Amino acid sequence: MKINIFGSTGNIGVKSLDLIHNHFPEIKVNLLCAKNNIQLLKKQIKIYKPNYVYIENNLQYNKLKKNIRKKTVILDFIELKKYLKETKSSYTILSISGYKSLNFLSYIIGNTKILGLVSKEAIVSAGHLLNKINSDNNTNIYPLDSEHFSIYNFLNSNKFNFDIKKLYLTASGGPFLGKNFFDLSEVSVLEACKHPKWEMGYKNSIDSATLANKCLELVEAHYLFNISYKKLDIVIHPESLIHSIFEYKNFISQFIYFYNDMKIPIYNFLNHNFNYDKNIFKKFDFKKKLNLNFTDVKKNEFPIYYLFKKLDKSSPRNIIKFNFANEYAVNLFKKKEISYPDIYKVINKILSFNLNYQVNTIKDIINYHENLEIYAKEKKFRLI
Repeated sequence: MKINIFGSTGNIGVKSLDLIHNHFPEIKVNLLCAKNNIQLLKKQIKIYKPNYVYIENNLQYNKLKKNIRKKTVILDFIELKKYLKETKSSYTILSISGYKSLNFLSYIIGNTKILGLVSKEAIVSAGHLLNKINSDNNTNIYPLDSEHFSIYNFLNSNKFNFDIKKLYLTASGGPFLGKNFFDLSEVSVLEACKHPKWEMGYKNSIDSATLANKCLELVEAHYLFNISYKKLDIVIHPESLIHSIFEYKNFISQFIYFYNDMKIPIYNFLNHNFNYDKNIFKKFDFKKKLNLNFTDVKKNEFPIYYLFKKLDKSSPRNIIKFNFANEYAVNLFKKKEISYPDIYKVINKILSFNLNYQVNTIKDIINYHENLEIYAKEKKFRLI
């Protein structure tokens, strides 16, 4: 069995390779893809001996080509697309942050039997096309975000019909829970990335702090599980132990619990064809004193969520615009060009843009993202 990993040097990629190396000798690392981190990629090539590698940065590509083991083939982007078209893999993990993961989505779906999906931005922007893209392939899309993994796992373990009244995704509240969003103008990128429960990259960490990640995850849940937006909501749960809550019309609710460790969804994904029973994670101790807290999302703490709630989500163009606006604002904050509260202002301004582009293909969507970026850069000094 072969696996391709897009985003091998990121947090999810590193955890995935560690699990494969230590627990799944049957799975051969076939392809590793990274953006910039040539030093870590070189170490991964040495340890895991992939057949193929791809690095997005052209300067790093040339350096890598001079220092690569002879049995590993380095691909450029055109060669990568050709390779994916002409071959098949058993597993793929897509863990590339941002809308550029769209560049790989249709090729991966055509190439693999089961896709471990971390890159929520790809589904958020192209979810309305997902069934069409996958119609000829029947690829099993296995979400690896903790919330969507919990929903997927529960629905697949319980094949009978449930009359769902509401499905809640939980949010920890991030590092600024309890603080007024607009009072945080002095916080740094480092502070915004200090998530109290999860270890993530800068984009997901900042999105968690603002709750934009939950906005994107609601869209992802809508597309992946065909659940109406009216039945989807968010609840703050600081302990991050309950990942989703099913509320039924018969007044019964079910909480989906597991430890806040991303290796758990990844392990279950890799174990899909093996069904091993390995005791590698700590188990819940019911005798241990445990507090589980749940609160509503407060507008003064998470105004971006309320901005999202007002959005007309029946239009894929609006969803794509929100996705782009958030990513654009986060990158401005990361580069210290705006303050933390300005993230809200930038998103709000970009949502007012009226660019009437088609979004009927992946190419259309990428074009729309690129034109939104051009327009946003032109309006830069008026965004806030």
